[in-house]
Amino acid sequence: MTTRRDVLAGAGLAALAVQLPASAFAQAKDSVIIAMTLEPPTLDPTSGAAQAIREVTLQNIFEGLVKMDRTGKLVPCLAESWQIAPDNVTYTFKLRQNARFHDGTPFTSEQVKFSFERAVAPDSTNAQRQLFTPIAEIATPDPATVVIKLKQPAALFLYGLAWGDAVIVAQQSAANNKTNPVGTGPFKFVRWNRGDRLELERFDGYWGEKPALAKATWRFIADPQAQLASLLAGDVDAQTNLAAPEAVAQLKANPKLKVTFGKTEGEVILGTNNAKPPFNDLRVRQAIAHVLDRKTIALGVYGFDVDLIGSHFSPLHPAYIDLTNTYPVDIPKAKALLAQAGFPNGFNCTLKLPPPAYARRSGEIIAALLQQIGINASIEPLEFPQWLERVFRGKDFDLTVIAHTEPLDIGIYARDDYYFQYKNPAFKELMAKIDSTLDEGQRNELYKDAQRILARDAVNGFLFVLPKITVTAAGLEGVWTDWPLPITPLAEVRWK
Repeated sequence: MTTRRDVLAGAGLAALAVQLPASAFAQAKDSVIIAMTLEPPTLDPTSGAAQAIREVTLQNIFEGLVKMDRTGKLVPCLAESWQIAPDNVTYTFKLRQNARFHDGTPFTSEQVKFSFERAVAPDSTNAQRQLFTPIAEIATPDPATVVIKLKQPAALFLYGLAWGDAVIVAQQSAANNKTNPVGTGPFKFVRWNRGDRLELERFDGYWGEKPALAKATWRFIADPQAQLASLLAGDVDAQTNLAAPEAVAQLKANPKLKVTFGKTEGEVILGTNNAKPPFNDLRVRQAIAHVLDRKTIALGVYGFDVDLIGSHFSPLHPAYIDLTNTYPVDIPKAKALLAQAGFPNGFNCTLKLPPPAYARRSGEIIAALLQQIGINASIEPLEFPQWLERVFRGKDFDLTVIAHTEPLDIGIYARDDYYFQYKNPAFKELMAKIDSTLDEGQRNELYKDAQRILARDAVNGFLFVLPKITVTAAGLEGVWTDWPLPITPLAEVRWK
């Protein structure tokens, strides 16, 4: 039997429902769709150099002993603490005892030993193998302790352990991580539809704080206009680095979206094959340097000012020096240098460009600038797997445009087998001295010397620092706006 009190109570609830917005009764959203420009070639950050691998996997699927936070600071991860002995070569890591891999395997010191020995092995495919070469021995006195002894002091050893190349993998799953990654991170792999999307879900056995998101989908959208359309239509909740800077004003005017401008460590260069004639002639590289109008190139790509560079070093670092005027724009001087090198009428070459808009747009402008001195650069667009195979690994190129996104990576110029094939014994000696210099002030002075050498040798065309244009739904929080590392930790992302 319905009483008058029941009727009144029901009426009160109905009135309350009318007054409250529908969102008051909706569950908090716990999934996100994030778009990025490039699709990773594999899902194992220890097997390749592509930034896209790390953007998807680092601090999401895989973790290292330490990690880098959004400010660039090193903080504990799978190692809850560490100590460096007075000898500066002995590192003792205390490991988390409640961490486990997504397949249920407990995380122990044995996997750390396996991962680092695998990274430095003769058959290693690790793109940053040199991070591990200072290691002399690894001891595992108990499951929660790792003691690493170095051959000599290495100032950046701990810093390198935050990179994706130093994630910890398990023996039984390492071989399949390229397509079925198994890590210790807050999210686990679900499925990968190549050419379209990758799906992750929250790992309920995670050792750390439970993420707000239960599910995350990565969409791979290379075309700048398609990125714009997907954001305006609400098909994606975020774009980690917009490839259509000309659309910023339109996106900022949309109340459903939020646009932020951030910093990265990505030095954009005109990569040059220093071992291939005529680029093995310093005068040819100097001529090219005198043609590269950085400001014109950057404005042509973005339509706004970005940080210009004259060497392979980020302006965010305290050791940075402005070397953009080492070879000022000077067309007559460039022509004279080419003539001295035996090319009074210029020459023909190829400019192989990967898919990102910054590379394709920069390449078109650079080709036009080079024509001023008779260098006819024929543009050859490549998909990113082709670029990795032919340019990065095969060294089959004349010129290319690419962003090097790893922080403090000037040491790549000391590697004889690196794709631009620069060989300078004096620079190698300097980098070895930097690696063993523990005093930060002294090390920064040496970094300045290293920058000057690269600028003077015009090893590559040093252009600008890749900006980060992040676009998110207005209610989405936690996506990194700066990139001290090019990653998007999903555990920090949540809806308001």
